[in-house]
Amino acid sequence: MSRGIIYVMTTVVPGLVKIGKTGSSNFEQRMYGLERNGYFNVVGLRRRFAIEVEDYDEKEALLDEIFSKSRVPNSELFALDVDLVIQLLSSLEGRQVYPERESKEDSFDQATEERRVKDDWSRIPDGTYRMEKRTKNGTARATMVVEGGDFTVKAGAVCMPSKKGVWLPEPRRTARIVDGVLQEDVACRAPSTAGWVVLGRANNGWKTWRAEDGSLIDKYRKRPEE
Repeated sequence: MSRGIIYVMTTVVPGLVKIGKTGSSNFEQRMYGLERNGYFNVVGLRRRFAIEVEDYDEKEALLDEIFSKSRVPNSELFALDVDLVIQLLSSLEGRQVYPERESKEDSFDQATEERRVKDDWSRIPDGTYRMEKRTKNGTARATMVVEGGDFTVKAGAVCMPSKKGVWLPEPRRTARIVDGVLQEDVACRAPSTAGWVVLGRANNGWKTWRAEDGSLIDKYRKRPEE
């Protein structure tokens, strides 16, 4: 049986993902090439999940068939919710390769939760939102731009340090922060993840970000009675 890696990556285009395969010894090289050079004239690729499985050729072909109606013709690009793909891939028998610090169960649970709350996120109107929070390490200040379901923390945010050894979501873990200042825009999948980037810790994004009128974005959240 052939053993290899199946992966999913997000792209600069919201809702467009790449599903592909590679040899077990070639994963890092393949990711580096795609993240640096793009694919099929689409740039901004970022690895999101990868798993090493038996019969990876056949399993990837099955995924192509399952998602065929969402496929961009003659490519490995699909118009899909990346968390749906992560749910499926993390359900396969095999060894999770990426993210390295999470288990398959953690990845599945996180993807499931993010799919559940995305209905609420979609209620947040496109626009500019702000955060200013005092912490024991100083005052965090940031601007978040919401556009087409993306939550982008803008460069120049004043960020707080995170505790050593604690788990961090990828956007915070890979963010370029120099002397407490974010050096480039960081795209996130949720207001809480955007809060992680700035605060360096877990937070309730609904009660972290404010609209231009100063009100919390929690006002857009779905209520139980609705």
